[in-house]
Amino acid sequence: MSPNEWLALGMIGAFFALLLIGLPVGIAIASTAFCFGFIGFGPALFSLLPSRIYGVVTNYTFMAIPLFVFMGVMLERSRLAEELIDVVGHLFGNISGGMGVAIIAVGVLLGAATGIVGATIVTLGLLTLPTLLRRGYPKSLATGMICASGTLGQIIPPSLVLILLAEILGESVGTMFAAAMVPGLTLAAIYIVAILVLAALRPGLMPPIPAAERAALTRGQLLRKVVLVVGPPVGLVVAVLGSIIGGIAAPTEAAAMGALGALLFVGLSGRLSLHLLKEVATATLMISAMVFFILICAQVFGLTFRGLGGEHLVARMFEWVPGGETGALLFMLLLMFVLGFFLEWIEITYIALPLFLPFFVQMGVDMVWLGILVGLILQTSFLTPPFGWSLFFLKGVAPDDVSTLEIYKGALPFIALQFMAVALVFAFPSIATWLPATIGW
Repeated sequence: MSPNEWLALGMIGAFFALLLIGLPVGIAIASTAFCFGFIGFGPALFSLLPSRIYGVVTNYTFMAIPLFVFMGVMLERSRLAEELIDVVGHLFGNISGGMGVAIIAVGVLLGAATGIVGATIVTLGLLTLPTLLRRGYPKSLATGMICASGTLGQIIPPSLVLILLAEILGESVGTMFAAAMVPGLTLAAIYIVAILVLAALRPGLMPPIPAAERAALTRGQLLRKVVLVVGPPVGLVVAVLGSIIGGIAAPTEAAAMGALGALLFVGLSGRLSLHLLKEVATATLMISAMVFFILICAQVFGLTFRGLGGEHLVARMFEWVPGGETGALLFMLLLMFVLGFFLEWIEITYIALPLFLPFFVQMGVDMVWLGILVGLILQTSFLTPPFGWSLFFLKGVAPDDVSTLEIYKGALPFIALQFMAVALVFAFPSIATWLPATIGW
């Protein structure tokens, strides 16, 4: 290997070392890139950097990020989750495992409406975990269902993961949203089937809601609540996604429509206030600033790595992997899964994926299919011990008698179910590519 390629390897090692000692992600990315870039080339390498950063901050598609974040935070702060849990819980409460099915269903709805993993898990943990434990659900099973449900927003559109993947892969956001619909719902269906099968095999494990509790709502009252509580957020999501997938509006325009729709929805519910609006605006600013800061710092890293010949190094590494294109793809997915034990999805997306992407472009791999596989693997990073953020979020609100080990144990079966979904999409690419092809994307 050339001296510059050794520097490229050293840069990756230094980046991980800085993360391990607790340096913020963006600073770790940029500082290692600047240091090793100067060692390898001096300041000349970074003459291209201003145009790269300008390309990020003026990217029209990226304007959708703060708008979707605003939409999600507004719906989350409006106590939408509490009402959804109540209504959906009564819908499925008369069957064994019904509360588990309801939690997954609420995860799908909240994932599509808000996409905020931490908020979904904290809300589900506070509202449902004590109830599940009181009704006799095992601690590990109850915590596993909540963590798995909360991560569905990372693959079900509209999702920040899919927006960033679309940019990296050179595909339209609408295409990625359309491609993720069937795999995301398939994953949710796998969770539900697994819960129902377990409930059928062990009926006493997940008892139904007592009849007296279900009788608190008549059929007419329940139907009215379904229309009033479930209808508006579902209608908003359908309008946003439908306008993007149908080609009526660009992602940024649809995101603006979603943000306005969320504002109107909360206003009509009587919960809109100046204090709430300030909270939502502050949270949107902080989340968006974090995402854009990492995006900008990743430009420095990518420029340095390519300048040091890192792409050629990665290409040669894949040549050592047996199995050709299939073996290389499995190797990349496995590596991303392992990185998910230690890194967040945005770091993996903007650091690891661009390193491998040129090889798969040269091999002619379908970028849409590749993106959905990566999205499903990235979702596991929220569940994998020891640093899965979903596990941390739930531990923060779980009762004292629920240990971290029980939360870890509960997540493992759902990680296996996620791998089942990855295997299905890997074996049958049409699961991801059928809908975009059907609507002509």
